[in-house]
Amino acid sequence: MTTDQDLPMEGQSATAVFATKGIDVTTNKDQGVIKVVKRQGLDGDRPMIGDRVTVHYTGKLLNGKKFDCSRDRKEPFCFNVGKGQVLKAWDVGVLSMHRGEVCTLLCKPEYAYGTAGNPDKIPSNSPVVFEMELLKFEGETLTDDSGILRRIKVKGDGYTNPNDGASVNVHLEGSCCGRLFDCRDVSFIVGEAEDKGVPLGVDRAMDKMQKGECCLLYLQPKYGFGSEGKPEYKIGPDKEIVYEVTLKDFKRAKESWEMDLNEKLSLASAVKHKGNHYFKSGRYQQAVIQYQRIISWLEMECGTGIEQQKRIKDFLLTSHLNLALCFLRIKEFSQVVENCNKVIELDENNEKALYRRGEARLLRNEFSLAMADFQQVLQVNPSNRAARAQISICQSKIKEHHEQDKKTYANMFQKFAEHDAKTGKTRRRRDESLRSSMNGEVGTKRRRRSQDCPSY
Repeated sequence: MTTDQDLPMEGQSATAVFATKGIDVTTNKDQGVIKVVKRQGLDGDRPMIGDRVTVHYTGKLLNGKKFDCSRDRKEPFCFNVGKGQVLKAWDVGVLSMHRGEVCTLLCKPEYAYGTAGNPDKIPSNSPVVFEMELLKFEGETLTDDSGILRRIKVKGDGYTNPNDGASVNVHLEGSCCGRLFDCRDVSFIVGEAEDKGVPLGVDRAMDKMQKGECCLLYLQPKYGFGSEGKPEYKIGPDKEIVYEVTLKDFKRAKESWEMDLNEKLSLASAVKHKGNHYFKSGRYQQAVIQYQRIISWLEMECGTGIEQQKRIKDFLLTSHLNLALCFLRIKEFSQVVENCNKVIELDENNEKALYRRGEARLLRNEFSLAMADFQQVLQVNPSNRAARAQISICQSKIKEHHEQDKKTYANMFQKFAEHDAKTGKTRRRRDESLRSSMNGEVGTKRRRRSQDCPSY
C-alpha cells in the first residue's frame, strides 16, 4: 500500500513516483490520469455512471501548493459521476475507486484545467494532483419519491432520448430477490409499456436513456408490480424488483411544435381513449401519462374558429377532470386541487371540478374550504345529494375538530394551573422554611447574648 511518504510533492520526483507506482485509469490509456492507492477501500461495487458520489478532496500543484480542499470547509462534495459535472479527471478517477478508498491522482492539463487554468490559483497547462477519498455512492434517483433508482453499466451514445409516444426496442432482464423472472427483447410505445407487461418504472426511465445504454433500475413496488404482485412471475405483493435494461434502438414521437393543430386534435382523441382504458383497468399512473400528453399539446393552442376552440376547451376540461380523478385514486390531493383549479379557470361553475376539489380538501382536513366547495356545487346543482351529504360530513368534522381543540386547550390550561399551584405551594414552603430558619437564628443569637452576659 502506498502512503503519503511515498508521494513527495516536488515536481519531477512526484511524477517519478506516479510513473513507477501508479496505474493509468483512463479508458484509452493516454496517461491522462495516473492513480496511486493510499488506502484500500471495501471490496464490492465501484460507482457506475450517473451514481451520486460523496468525496473529500485536496487539490495541489506539483510544487505542493494547495489550491482547494473540501476538508478545510468541513464539508464533503457531492456530484453525479460520469456526467461531466466536474473535471474529467474526477469522473475517470472516481469510477475506478471502491467505497472508503483513498487515492492520489496525477492529472494532465487536458483532464484538469487545460489551457485556461484557474486565475490566481492554477497556471495555464498545469498538471495537478488530487487526493480523493470516496465516502459513499448510490444510484441516481429518477423520481421525486426515490421510487426509481438507476445505475448505468454502459453509457449510451448521442444526446437524444425517447419521449412519450416514442417507439423503443429494448432488452429486459428482470429479477427479484436474486431470481431471474423475465428475460426478453420487446418493443413498446413509451407511456404504454403496460400493454406489453413492462413495469411502469421501466417505462418512466426511458426518457432518461440514450441509445446503446445498459442500466440497472431498482424499482419500488409502486413502479414495479405494486400491491397485486405478478403471479405469472411468482412475485408476491409489494416486492422491490430490479431490471437490467438495454436500449437497443428508438424512434422519437413528434414533439408538440412539430405538429399542426389538426394533427394534435386527431391524436388527442386516440390518447384520451387510451387513458380511459387505463383508468377503467385501475392503472391510474398510466392513465395520468396519457391525459398529461393531451394537455402538453393543447394548453397553449387558441384555435382559429369557434369549432376548434370548443374542441380544444373540451379536451382540456376532460383531461384535467380525469387527472383530478386519477390523483384522487392515488391520494395525491395537491394535484387534485391543482387540476380542478385549471378546470375552474376555464369553467367557473364546473360541477365535477368543484366536487372533486372539495373531496381532496376534505381528505386534507381542510374542512371549511371543502364545505365552501360543496356549497358551491349546490348553487350550481341544488339536487346534488352527494354534495349535501359531504356538507354534513364537513360540519361534523368541524364540530369534532372544535371539540378536540377545546379539550386540548382545557388540558393545557389545567396543566398550567396545576403547575402554577405546585409552584406556589413550593414557594410558600420555601418562604415558611426561610422564616422558620430566620426565627431560629434570632433565638439562638438571643440565647448566646444571655450566655455571654456576666452573672450577678
